[in-house]
Amino acid sequence: MAGKFVVSLTRAKDDTDRATVAFVVANAAVASEKEVVVFLNIEGTRLSQAGYANDIHEAGFAPLKELIASFVEAGGQIYVCSPCFKKRGLDENNLIPGARIVGGAMLVEFMGEACPSLSY
Repeated sequence: MAGKFVVSLTRAKDDTDRATVAFVVANAAVASEKEVVVFLNIEGTRLSQAGYANDIHEAGFAPLKELIASFVEAGGQIYVCSPCFKKRGLDENNLIPGARIVGGAMLVEFMGEACPSLSY
C-alpha cells in the first residue's frame, strides 16, 4: 500500500495518551509500506529531545520511547517544527535519532497532493 502519510503531533507530557497513540498509528502506517512523517509541533517538539520520552508509558501500549525507536528503525521520519522548537529553547545537540528540524515548507513539500494526515 504505497503512498505517503503524515501524523501531526502537538502533545507530549501534557497529554501522554495522544502522544502515544500518534506513534502507534505512525508505526501502523510505516508497517503498511507508507512513507511516513511524524511532524512534532507545539508541545510535541519536546519529544525530539533525548531522554524526554523515557518515562512515558500509557497502560496497554508499549513505552513511548520504544514506539519512537521502532518507528525510526522501520524507516519513519520525524520532522520537528523549527519555530516551535526555537520558541521552547530546546537543544539541537540533544535530538533523538531520526529527528530533523524543519520549516513548514518542508512538510508541505513532503505532503504534495493527496497525502492523508492525522492530528493528535
